[in-house]
Amino acid sequence: MSRGFVYNILFRTGIVLSVYIRMSLLKPFSKLPGLNAANILLVECEEQFQKSLADALVEETAVTVYVRLAKSLPLPKENEESRPRIDLVVFIINLTSELSFQSAEASLKYLDPGYLLGKVCFMVTNARNASVPTERLDAVRKLAAALHCPLLFAEDQTPDGVTYATKRLLSILKVSAGLVPMATALYLSSLTSCTVPPDIDQPSFD
Repeated sequence: MSRGFVYNILFRTGIVLSVYIRMSLLKPFSKLPGLNAANILLVECEEQFQKSLADALVEETAVTVYVRLAKSLPLPKENEESRPRIDLVVFIINLTSELSFQSAEASLKYLDPGYLLGKVCFMVTNARNASVPTERLDAVRKLAAALHCPLLFAEDQTPDGVTYATKRLLSILKVSAGLVPMATALYLSSLTSCTVPPDIDQPSFD
């Protein structure tokens, strides 16, 4: 029988669910880090933004950036031995798609809790789209705040938007990979984690 443990996760309903997880979680400290290198995992169920973001990330010259792509978690178990240590997991959420948010939310339970110490962030696209329900953006913000993770807003339709998103991710990635002296992922997370405005739960009368 495979070993496992109970993992508590907060969903958008505000209810903390205890889920029994098999010991095949993605773990942040199970392998040694690379020399002057960083590994980032981009998770996006619709695979719309991750490819252009990956192409921009690997052009970084100050450090060697390795990018892995996934539609969701868990990752294939058969590649576990050869897989390098993942320094940062980025959940890309398209706000025009309910499925995109649901997929990211469901994938969280396959992360070791150690990733919540500054090695996870959320990146949302289409925040300016008029068709995006306010409740969906609020749900993403609540989730990021509950997990003390950064929430980044990205413009995925223009080269400048991709460039800006890449720069912000690289700043977080270098700290998460231990490549910035006198800085830790946990400290950075405490400075950049998402917060929920006091009135976010108030009804709208617009």
